[in-house]
Amino acid sequence: MSARRALIPIALTLLAVGCSDERQPIGVPPTPTPHVLRWAGNMPPQFSVPDGGVVQSASRGLMASLTDGLSLDNNVVTFWAVRGEARSVQINYLSSTGDTSFPFLHLTITDPVYMPGLGDIMPGDSLQITVTVDPTDIKVTLEPTGLQFGEPAQLQIWYGGAGGDMNGDGTVDEADAQIETSLLGLWYREGADSAWTMIPASQSVGDKSFISALRHFCQYEVSYFEYATSW
Repeated sequence: MSARRALIPIALTLLAVGCSDERQPIGVPPTPTPHVLRWAGNMPPQFSVPDGGVVQSASRGLMASLTDGLSLDNNVVTFWAVRGEARSVQINYLSSTGDTSFPFLHLTITDPVYMPGLGDIMPGDSLQITVTVDPTDIKVTLEPTGLQFGEPAQLQIWYGGAGGDMNGDGTVDEADAQIETSLLGLWYREGADSAWTMIPASQSVGDKSFISALRHFCQYEVSYFEYATSW
């Protein structure tokens, strides 16, 4: 593979997580249903990449640019990862009043080693990374799907944009606090037909975030599982 080889980004449509209405056999517990946190408010938040939001290793300083003005286009941001060099991206969101910025995602990549369909990635080779933020749910898709790492990539996601309403009932109360401290986690799935699975992640309730070491790329969300009450 030659240096700076451009990989064609893999198209991915974010699908809403829904509940099945299929009836369960008598005596069989209902299928657990994921409850993903939703962005607070009636309008999707505005996302941005702050100045200096995409960086290389400290010894190499800032990349030239991500896009003009370092802004997101349709909730999608792309940047180049290079095997052997630390590359990081930060994505923020604006408050409903539009005057305050809060962190949503921080991703650091150092060691991409294998891409399905392409093969091994040699030291110094580069590939394009795509981060797609869901405008409704606290969910993100990292591409190329299936990209594998030697040294894990580091992902931090903040869920403060849910406004404290973990169960989506419009009220922030003790039930939400219980969900946050006992049930909430960082989950992933390989594709629309795959089940959601919790991954190891360190939670900071005070910071309202999860940090996880990623061995590969797919879709991630902040959610919890609950059982349906009727079937």
